[in-house]
Amino acid sequence: METFETLVRAEFAPKNTYLNTASTGLLPARTVTAMRLAVESVAAGQPSDMFADVEAARSSFARLVGVPDRRVATGGSVAVFSGLIAASLPSGAEVLTAEADFSSVVNPFHVRGDLKVRAVPLERIAESVRPGTALVAVSAAQSADGRIACLEAIGEAAREHGARTYVDVSQAAGWLPVRADAFDFVATVAFKWLVCPRGVAFLVVPEDLGGLTPVFAGWAAGESPWESCYGPVDRLARSARRFDESPGLFAYAGARHSLELVEELGVDRVHAHDLALAARFRDGLLRRGHEPVPAPGSAIVSVPGLGGLQAELSRAGVEVSDRAGRLRAAFHLYNTEDDVDRLLDAVPG
Repeated sequence: METFETLVRAEFAPKNTYLNTASTGLLPARTVTAMRLAVESVAAGQPSDMFADVEAARSSFARLVGVPDRRVATGGSVAVFSGLIAASLPSGAEVLTAEADFSSVVNPFHVRGDLKVRAVPLERIAESVRPGTALVAVSAAQSADGRIACLEAIGEAAREHGARTYVDVSQAAGWLPVRADAFDFVATVAFKWLVCPRGVAFLVVPEDLGGLTPVFAGWAAGESPWESCYGPVDRLARSARRFDESPGLFAYAGARHSLELVEELGVDRVHAHDLALAARFRDGLLRRGHEPVPAPGSAIVSVPGLGGLQAELSRAGVEVSDRAGRLRAAFHLYNTEDDVDRLLDAVPG
């Protein structure tokens, strides 16, 4: 039986110390192979059935977040899904968001122009839900600094006041165990912690489809897509597939294999692995006199004042991010204690 380590080493062999999954995850070898074969099949005039890959990816993601695949829509970006949800709200509806949350989550609500969008500190989201709040929209983990939203308290407050919840798990799915059925809507891109190619995203909707109007629906959203190619779509899919975008097939040809790998490894094991490395980095920072942004339980560590090291670190073969003057390091399944120590060696103090 393959162990966690042997599975990972068979799939990943970065040529540098890569600690930037919060920007882009590395692709497994199996995914690269599948995408190459898909491209070659088209070049040869014998395209493989990449629509089957879309369905396999949908089902795999559904298992990872604990919902039936009929509740999962596929697409290419969180912003489109945010726009879909924003379009469903009545004029004047209040949307509660976290201050400085990722733009793809919050901006579609702002551009409506006729919604009341209220932003509060992340730590105050739950206490800020009030009568009349229609929707709470928040990232499970903050992109800028890794802080984790108190999703259980947010969900309880939303139910108490009759508000719906929309959670972006782009910086969480793949390392943080996620139960999507605890919320009304859950969206994510998959090119970060789910180690998929860019161009893959998912939206989880309620069993009753959440009252969303499929304003982006094209032929792929039909109950029988190949019979929906011309004119108005007579019958939209009865499932969340009615919210599908026409898929970027080459990305999905790889994504099914990335998601299968995450399933094989197990999110709980990835979670334990990632948090152990993040804790090692935080401890090392404190010994060097640096105080990271408090983000207990996060695989993302953000360090004020050290963002300027990013370019120098990159030249030395260590990849991290610079976010608002902070060094942001993200620890994932292909990272090791040696990676952590190499980064710590480059930190002054």
